Amino acid sequence: MLKFEGCNGKVFESEGAVSAGVVLEQLGLAKKAVAARLDGELLDLSREVTHGGRMEAILFDSEDGLDILRHSCAHLMAQAIENLYPGAHFGIGPCIKDGFYYDVDLKDRTLADQDLPAIEAEMQRLAGEALQILRVDLPREEALKFFKERQDPYKIELISDLEVPEVSLYKQGDYVDLCRGPHVPDTSWHKNFKLLSVAGAYWRGDEKNVMLTRVYGTAFPTQDELKAYIKRVEEAKLRDHRKLGRELDLFSLQEEGPGFPFFHPKGMAILNTLTDFWRKEHLRRGYTEIRTPLILDRSLWLQSGHWDHYKENMYFTEIDERPFAVKPMNCPGGILVYKTQLRSYRDLPMRMAELGIVHRHERSGVLHGLMRVRCFTQDDAHLYCRPDQIRDEVVGIMDLCDYIYKDVF
Repeated sequence: MLKFEGCNGKVFESEGAVSAGVVLEQLGLAKKAVAARLDGELLDLSREVTHGGRMEAILFDSEDGLDILRHSCAHLMAQAIENLYPGAHFGIGPCIKDGFYYDVDLKDRTLADQDLPAIEAEMQRLAGEALQILRVDLPREEALKFFKERQDPYKIELISDLEVPEVSLYKQGDYVDLCRGPHVPDTSWHKNFKLLSVAGAYWRGDEKNVMLTRVYGTAFPTQDELKAYIKRVEEAKLRDHRKLGRELDLFSLQEEGPGFPFFHPKGMAILNTLTDFWRKEHLRRGYTEIRTPLILDRSLWLQSGHWDHYKENMYFTEIDERPFAVKPMNCPGGILVYKTQLRSYRDLPMRMAELGIVHRHERSGVLHGLMRVRCFTQDDAHLYCRPDQIRDEVVGIMDLCDYIYKDVF
């Protein structure tokens, strides 16, 4: 006998295995449920359960419910793309903040924004068919064989990396995908979705791998929520700093220096005004200003640990047959300044600030205007104090942050 207890206090008993959806119905919890949770595990409503426990409903408009809706919508999008572009293969398609994406390999072509309306139309058609979404559990080797027959290199690689005896596949119509689930019961649940954009993305985030086409979209429980989100996105585009930077002639990004911003005269006027404010505020709070070199010897980066743990994000050069690195952080140079002389406890606290130019290698696929770059000025400071001064120094730092982000900006 299986005993299920609902979060509403009701109890349901079954003599044998039963679907999660039936359990919710018997407990009076099925209304607006998109999935279920049994003792912490998320389940499809059609999933057969063979043990009792505490059962709760995952509502359509809850955080988990929204994630399930969006992840299922990613599958719907993939099915539509597969129908429109036979032979397409898919990488991964998770839900993310405010939406979802799927990485697509179309072999001899890529998708563009102008292709999205046709994909959306096919998604609407599939949603109207109310295709049942079924989970199939297969032994790992059988799943590998299935995707090898489909010549799907991405699913083969994903399954090969799993050290499990069994994997789950989800099927809707002719579309089959590797996935842990859970998913909505059928495609008719998808009524309010929108495809947003396309971008390039390396398979598994490795620039040595093939470049896939990443298609972004979003979905919501209601049409009003979708419209409100699209309105926010459109308003954000008008405030996009890259757009404003061009229109106001503040900065530019050039092919000759990808990820290395060029500041124009108007941009420098703003930057210099901010720098003047920064200097006056730090001086008022007892800071002195230092400047450290952009390039420092390999031995320093070995000592700091950057060479062993951050090397892939650094740039290097050689001077007089000695290896050097362009600094990705100001800290090691700041410590060298402190070490130039013997310090007394009477000198403490010492507050040394630096507007240091640092360089960090970012993959080309993640560069984004001034928000994600390879060269930037870091507002840095190093404070040296006695143990009995730590509390006051931390309070001072928090007061500075609070003043900058609440009172000024």
